[in-house]
Amino acid sequence: MTDFELMRELQQQNTSKIVLLVLDGLGGIPLDPGGHSALEAAKTPNLDRLAGEGTLGQFVSIRPGITPGSGPAHLALFGYDPLEYEAGRGVLEATGIGMEISINDVAARGNFCTLDSSGNISDRRAGRISSEEAIPLVLKLDEIELPDVSLDVRHVREYRFAAVMRGADLNPEIADTDPQTTGVPPLSARADKPTSEKAAEHFNRWIKRAGEALSDEKKANGLTLRGFSSDPRLPQFPEIYGLRSACIAVYPMYRGVSRLVGMDVIPFDGDTPEEEFVAAANHWDAFDFFFIHIKKTDSSGEDGDIIKKAKVIEVVDKALPALLNLNPDVLAVTGDHSTPAKLKTHSWHPVPFLLWAPDTVRVDSQDTFGERSCQSGGLGTFPATDIMPLLMAHAKRLRKFGA
Repeated sequence: MTDFELMRELQQQNTSKIVLLVLDGLGGIPLDPGGHSALEAAKTPNLDRLAGEGTLGQFVSIRPGITPGSGPAHLALFGYDPLEYEAGRGVLEATGIGMEISINDVAARGNFCTLDSSGNISDRRAGRISSEEAIPLVLKLDEIELPDVSLDVRHVREYRFAAVMRGADLNPEIADTDPQTTGVPPLSARADKPTSEKAAEHFNRWIKRAGEALSDEKKANGLTLRGFSSDPRLPQFPEIYGLRSACIAVYPMYRGVSRLVGMDVIPFDGDTPEEEFVAAANHWDAFDFFFIHIKKTDSSGEDGDIIKKAKVIEVVDKALPALLNLNPDVLAVTGDHSTPAKLKTHSWHPVPFLLWAPDTVRVDSQDTFGERSCQSGGLGTFPATDIMPLLMAHAKRLRKFGA
């Protein structure tokens, strides 16, 4: 992992700008042997030009063979070893929409789901109902009252919501109620430790009441909860690296992980790459480091739609000149993990990585941005936690170590 004390010791100030552009779930594999991944199939003249002018590689988010969740994968991008620093999905979602979470609270990420007549899950995302459909249902859940604890339930986006339980002697070590498959019923909240039994019992009472409140709905007639967690009290990113740091993201979870590590979250209207790049331009002078997150590469992969995933990448590529016109000194283009459309889920495959830093980069022999070219790139295969020191070095923000 990144040695935070070393970063604090070696950091030095200058005016260089760093951009970390993350296309969520970017990595993939072909649908058929010998074919192309979504990234390789996409028409990306701008990314290919940057690949030719920069250097490529691939990284492992956690450890070889370990499939990462979104929270651990992003912490790794920022230099935090996710096996040491943990932030659950619940606290990420809740923090991302501005909910206050203390170390004594328990937050969970919620999904509306569709249950069949037998009570089994037929759609884990309730047909991806719109936010307009979901908000009244969230308000209905927020009205449920329990003795001894309070539950604050708020809408996140589309079929997602966040629930925060507040009360005495609550512990977040509770197993997810999402079985991660269809054809089976949602699970009960189960305490992983004796100290979590009280919170698990309260959540199960609430789940029962919530099911009754949703029973007449056609699509969102059930729910699942994931990522039970509280405030992880993480070391702060701006202090570790000496960077005025900003997050630009459409989805709340990625704003949440950024807030937890101490980044400023830039508010903006819109949800396209072009609009995110405009937000960066509007705040360019105020920050040294920009984390810009693109979500739809991941959701397309989870839907098994390799064509749509390629088109999302092409949209980003088309918008890229607006970001390049800001003249960043260092630009990294990558993902947080791989989400192959063939698998319809996150995977353990290494993640493509493109480093562009005109003043300092050692150009390799690759001139296209794709999984196979990244496998052969000059950076090789490395841990995700090496990314931030690499970006800092190319931005000339690290002093020499030793005499």
